[in-house]
Amino acid sequence: MKYVIYILAIFFSISGIAQNNVLFEKGNKLYNQGKYLEAIEVYKQILDSDNHSAELYFNLGNAYYKLNGVAPSIYYYEKALQLDPNDKDILNNLAFAKNMTIDAIDTVPEAWTTKLINNIANYMTFDGWAKTAIVFVICFVLLFIFYDFAYTSVKKRVAFIGSMASLVFIIGSLVLAFHKFNLEKSDRPAIVFAQESKVKAEPNLRSEEAFMLHEGTKVQVLDTINNWKKIKLSDGKTGWIPSADIKTL
Repeated sequence: MKYVIYILAIFFSISGIAQNNVLFEKGNKLYNQGKYLEAIEVYKQILDSDNHSAELYFNLGNAYYKLNGVAPSIYYYEKALQLDPNDKDILNNLAFAKNMTIDAIDTVPEAWTTKLINNIANYMTFDGWAKTAIVFVICFVLLFIFYDFAYTSVKKRVAFIGSMASLVFIIGSLVLAFHKFNLEKSDRPAIVFAQESKVKAEPNLRSEEAFMLHEGTKVQVLDTINNWKKIKLSDGKTGWIPSADIKTL
């Protein structure tokens, strides 16, 4: 009975993949025919089956871009970028889509030390840094054992230096792993979908207006209270925006 369940699960999985491939090709055909709304509907059928890929999000972004959909095109390009951060086509099209936005927001420059550490931490995932630390732990143990059994002073010196270097790399890998974890935890991006949204100083309608945002602007979500979200812009400004006006990535 257990094997029958496994076989059925594999069968339905393969069937689902085949169906999604058919839908993806259908969506591409509609897109090439200039039927962008129809293509979007087909692409979203694939999303409804919990099938996600950079290619699917990229094509959705392209379709919305053709329809001058500022917010959704940027949203889906950003989703594609999350799955494939180094894809040049996604980066280029995202830049074109951002040119359609109204808000011109400066970016607070990072200190070179912070930028360097963040770049190193982003080189791998949290799991990647954790696995790297484990590898260096194994190296440390092996070198320590080698040091204990080495008979010549030269071999002992080499083993000692190697074990100390491994210890340094263990500590460095763990520090970068937790730094990467904190970066991912604090990174809660969202896209403004409202054509125009008044950002308030406090989470209520009676509060004074802090500033105005328009569709397509990317923000960071800091907190949530009832139907309000506290956001932060790249220039450091903060405020409260109605939850319905943004869509989190």
